[in-house]
Amino acid sequence: MVELKREALHTSVTDPVAASMNFLNEVAGRFPDAISLAAGRPSDEFYAVEDVERYLAAYVGHLRAEGMGEDRIRQAIMQYGRTNGQLGAMIARMLEIDEDVRVPAESIMVTSGCQEAMIIALRGLCADSDDIVLAAEPCYLGFTGAARVLGVTVVPVPETAQGVRPETVARVAREVRAGGRRPRALYVVSKFANPSGVSLSTDVRHGLIEVAAAEDLLILEDDPYGLFGLDDRRSPALKSLDTGQRVIYLGSFAKSVFPGARVGFLVADQSVVSAAGHRSLLADELSTVKSMVTVNTAPIAQAVIGGVLVSCGYSLRAANQEKIAFYRRNLRALLAALERHFCDPAITWNSPSGGFFAVLDVPVRADEKLLEISARDYGVLWTPMSFFYLNGGGSHAIRLSCSALVAGQIDEGVRRLAMLIAGVRS
Repeated sequence: MVELKREALHTSVTDPVAASMNFLNEVAGRFPDAISLAAGRPSDEFYAVEDVERYLAAYVGHLRAEGMGEDRIRQAIMQYGRTNGQLGAMIARMLEIDEDVRVPAESIMVTSGCQEAMIIALRGLCADSDDIVLAAEPCYLGFTGAARVLGVTVVPVPETAQGVRPETVARVAREVRAGGRRPRALYVVSKFANPSGVSLSTDVRHGLIEVAAAEDLLILEDDPYGLFGLDDRRSPALKSLDTGQRVIYLGSFAKSVFPGARVGFLVADQSVVSAAGHRSLLADELSTVKSMVTVNTAPIAQAVIGGVLVSCGYSLRAANQEKIAFYRRNLRALLAALERHFCDPAITWNSPSGGFFAVLDVPVRADEKLLEISARDYGVLWTPMSFFYLNGGGSHAIRLSCSALVAGQIDEGVRRLAMLIAGVRS
């Protein structure tokens, strides 16, 4: 029998943060009746299996209306198809309607979930070991995990309560450069970030674009939660402010449609110039990376998403009004429950203006050991914020998610969490 040394495997296999997330999933499996304030997935109540057939039919109907013959329709849905996908024009129209982002369809690559978009962008931008990326910290695990798989170094830029600061980005970029490495990009979730819930002000957004130009950085803007604000006020996407093509926009249909389609996209309208003077779009250059990762995004899944876009007039904001109302109620229920069940001034929390997450700061160590006790003895799950830090941090903080529950479950989960904290402190 072959025996492999675990230490000889790639660091992404033995990554302690990934192991921690596996532990969270394992605990959830052992205590299935526990209320999960950890799960950041969308609510199941908005999905029906019949929707797949309905949206697929809508897309086929659209292709017929466009004059496409049956043979070409069959190929479009059943064959491999174009590497960068077939939804570029539809997504471009959606971005213009919903986000005031105006980009050519050719700059859009349809990906197998936003996770693939991250991997493709990282691989394309980071050419050697001296190329690094900056990331607002605490940072979404999917991004730091993708970087580890690729062997790309991530340098954290610490957030404040209002999010990452442009001057801090500039300082960290200069420190990296002084150390002989090249900062290539900054990763940031601009609206209702995972895990912190923070949304950047318009002034900060302008400031980040200015710093990116001054420090020769690209910005990887991830925006999975932007539709789900507590009110109808819209913060501009960084990409909508991007007059100098500094922003690569990473999008996903997981929250706005459904995760099972596994369809995301990236917008890379930057110009690439070869040594011979040939010009192309970065999206076209990155297609070589995608062709070696997934060949192309499943055309059947693209067709379902295309059917959604056709059916809603290319406005996911309009199509998601019921979901928006649901997630608003849930976030308000979470913040109200925290106010109701925690009265100790040593326990504080933030008040996000939208999204799925809030952060609770507690006077006890919120680690895997406490999570095990919480699940077993109190019947409530949550996520340690330490999972979202690269070099230590978040040891006394908890990420709470409210997206997959109903209001009564949220209140009961927070009540159980308050009992846990009180019990540990007594």
